[in-house]
Amino acid sequence: MRRALRIAGTLLIIAGALTLAWTLLVWQWQDPFTAVYTKWKQHQLASQYQKRVEAFSAPIATTSLADERRSIAREAKRYRASSTRGEAIGRIRIPRMGVNMVLVNGTDHETLKKGPGRDGRTFMPGEDRLIYIAGHRTTYLAPFSHIDRLKSGDRVTIEVPYGTFIYAVTYHRIVKATDLSVLRSPKHEVVELQACHPRFFASHRYIAYARLLRVKPRGAKPYELEAQASGK
Repeated sequence: MRRALRIAGTLLIIAGALTLAWTLLVWQWQDPFTAVYTKWKQHQLASQYQKRVEAFSAPIATTSLADERRSIAREAKRYRASSTRGEAIGRIRIPRMGVNMVLVNGTDHETLKKGPGRDGRTFMPGEDRLIYIAGHRTTYLAPFSHIDRLKSGDRVTIEVPYGTFIYAVTYHRIVKATDLSVLRSPKHEVVELQACHPRFFASHRYIAYARLLRVKPRGAKPYELEAQASGK
């Protein structure tokens, strides 16, 4: 009996140590098993997105800046309408977080396993409205693991077939998971990056905001945007 108790006690200690080690591993880096799945999906999505880029042929107007912006907005709206859930729609780069991944259309559970996703209730870059992007913090490559490290001025670049859009982080806030006001679009272009907060829990959302700085339309002249005083 005593021997059985000693064995059981030893097994519990080993199990506890392994659990602690696993927790520390995921806390410091990410879940390695789900990461393999996302890497495989990202490889597939990269090929899918390249085909979408190659298929894009609509010219961007270059007669004036106003015409150029209207042309981009039309292409963005058309691209949003033609994009299905789970499909590759672009590439997102956030140097501060070490993110350089294919951006996916949708924020449902299955879609976010593939990579950062754009909420389908929001808009595409170039529509002069809200682009809401969510990502995991601890699993599936954990693209937004270090979202709390973002600083004011950090760059967020989103590439889509009709152009490249460069944003600068302005501020962040933490809201309850049930707060849907974050999906309310302002009347100017803004990116919201969202992840669960705190890590390992889903009671709140950590949201980083970024304003549009520069646009590089495909086949047209790049242009800068005037800074908005509040960035909101």
